[in-house]
Amino acid sequence: MFISEKARNISSSLTLAVDAKAKLMKKEGHNIIGFGAGEPDFDTPEYIKLAAISAINQGFTKYTPVGGIEELKTAISNYFEEEIGIKYTSNQIMVSNGAKQCIYNALYCLIDQGDKVLIPSPYWVSYPEMVKLCGGISIFVPTTENNSFMLKAETLEKYIDEKTKVIIINSPNNPCGSVYSEQDLEQIAELAVKNNLFVISDEIYDKLIYDGLKHVSIATCENMLERTLLINGASKSFAMTGWRIGFAAGPTQLIEAMENFQSHSTSNPNSIAQKASVEALTNLAKKDETISKMVNEFSERRTYMVKRINKMKSLSCNLPKGAFYVFMNISGTFNKQYAGRIINNSTDFAEILLENYNVAVIPGIAFGADDYIRLSYATSMENIKIGLDRIEEFVSALK
Repeated sequence: MFISEKARNISSSLTLAVDAKAKLMKKEGHNIIGFGAGEPDFDTPEYIKLAAISAINQGFTKYTPVGGIEELKTAISNYFEEEIGIKYTSNQIMVSNGAKQCIYNALYCLIDQGDKVLIPSPYWVSYPEMVKLCGGISIFVPTTENNSFMLKAETLEKYIDEKTKVIIINSPNNPCGSVYSEQDLEQIAELAVKNNLFVISDEIYDKLIYDGLKHVSIATCENMLERTLLINGASKSFAMTGWRIGFAAGPTQLIEAMENFQSHSTSNPNSIAQKASVEALTNLAKKDETISKMVNEFSERRTYMVKRINKMKSLSCNLPKGAFYVFMNISGTFNKQYAGRIINNSTDFAEILLENYNVAVIPGIAFGADDYIRLSYATSMENIKIGLDRIEEFVSALK
């Protein structure tokens, strides 16, 4: 009776629910193969750990400035200059407790009640809930598998009206693995400028790109620097998910507002993790070695998974160009049954698979795409082979 209406309207995270159920089954003795993880299975590199230990030993355990220490902001500025050619100043950068907090801070500071936010679908599960919490309205713009789930400007334009204020772009994309081309981004940028829209560009997977493709940021497009907020962080590229360091770069006025908001919500990000992130970004030789190792391993797993899946009965998928997810089309299994239970949607598929074959996957409905499930290849090749064997056995048993 005391819970607010806005809190009652928040949907629970289906990805976390599946993960919790899988962990419970594992604790009960089941041999669970998990494809749900949204984090690299690699350990945080030793050189980063040592920097954190050094920070503790030196007593760097007190409050820091709300938006992050200057040393880290400088490292982030240099990172963006090296990666996309934009030199952000210190007052155009802020650090938060993960990229998710950066996005929420930004939405809170950009959206007024009833403002619309355009979100390409399929989408990362938290975007709509954050928009809702900030009083905005999510407008889902469809993409298609035939077009590698890429947002097209001509489709986007149909969804813009006088209440539209923000577009969220995610490249490389979770859950589809899509990577936007410069041409696609330029066309979206033209629409943003024409309609006076702001863009939040979630680029957290920017270093996890395959097949020789290069990451392009919409902030580099003409007239977009002052209407784009870049979102990135240490979590994915440096296997530092639990360290909770995300960062944002954009217009000074927005960054100042986001820092003010953060000062009254969580205050500064973890001091020790900030020092570790400085080392992650500035130790260039080890940075490149760390990322290269992960990219090569992920690419090998990705290729194996896609080949296996596309040989299976009733299943198919595109080859992802970035991140570490395969978005598998399961619509060919709908209306089929297993042990008397009919598969009507992605939730049915995921539940039956977990309960009978001990394989955990994320239903596509969590991402706004019920014909699909998401498989993470941020797990060992051994687990991938075993898990895909079980999935193949499962779909072969459907009638």
